[in-house]
Amino acid sequence: MFSIDIIEQCKRHNQKAQLQLYNQYCQGMYSVAKRFISNTAEAEDLVQDAFIKAFSKLHQFKGDVTFGAWLKRIVVNTCIDSLKSKKQQLDVLEEVHLKVVDTNPHDNWTVDDGVTLNDIKRVIETLPEKYKYVVMLFLIEGYDHQEISEILNISEVASRTQLSRGKQKLQELLKTKNYGTRY
Repeated sequence: MFSIDIIEQCKRHNQKAQLQLYNQYCQGMYSVAKRFISNTAEAEDLVQDAFIKAFSKLHQFKGDVTFGAWLKRIVVNTCIDSLKSKKQQLDVLEEVHLKVVDTNPHDNWTVDDGVTLNDIKRVIETLPEKYKYVVMLFLIEGYDHQEISEILNISEVASRTQLSRGKQKLQELLKTKNYGTRY
């Protein structure tokens, strides 16, 4: 059972407590990393890096969010930093070319019943990177536009615009799959 006591022990560099915390969260954090990094070994390495960062910055954990949410943010940032460092830069649009996308009240994220979650994940992987990461962070990870803008170092306007365009592309790709002209 997880308790704040384990974190306090980890802050005192208790290796058994660190191992217990690692074992509790490693599989979940690996799943998060795999959404960004397709290479298994690289995703594992990035999770290890994220845990090292988390343990070294544990004094910054204040408990205002769950430990899992705090750790997940570190994993996501570590993955995105890795992608950026490999020159797989996100194609960020210049703000002067963006228009504010207001959400239509009739706008929804529903798909046809025949589309599975795996279909959606597979299609998200094919989106251009500038849309893929915003869609993943919003839909799969549950971040809002303010958090996405901080993680990807883009404006909230860019986040909304890229999400809207990514959603349109996603729905278009899912629709063609459903009609049998794709996949």
